[in-house]
Amino acid sequence: MRMKNISQAEVLVLKDQIAYQEGQVVSKTLAQNQALSITLFSFAKGEEISTHASGGDAFVTCLDGVGKITIDGKDYLLKEGESIVMPAGHPHAVYGQEAFKMLLVVVF
Repeated sequence: MRMKNISQAEVLVLKDQIAYQEGQVVSKTLAQNQALSITLFSFAKGEEISTHASGGDAFVTCLDGVGKITIDGKDYLLKEGESIVMPAGHPHAVYGQEAFKMLLVVVF
């Protein structure tokens, strides 16, 4: 597996690697195989990924703004620099409480 859609051997600011788009959730896959998925997301305020479950543990780090993460019906507000793990098999959702950027790493 190799990284894609991101500069290599260059210092960068991760939140600047994906843009906000009004009324949309935008994603950019950086790496993906059977064991691991690494994706950047941006959520316009009020946009969401509705409740679902994943086959792997999903590690989320907030890069910008404020996101609401719901796991098993409980809400958590995630601010810049904060992280949470959404456990495999548990229903979860992600909502842009404000405009919100996150790094998602799923370990299968």
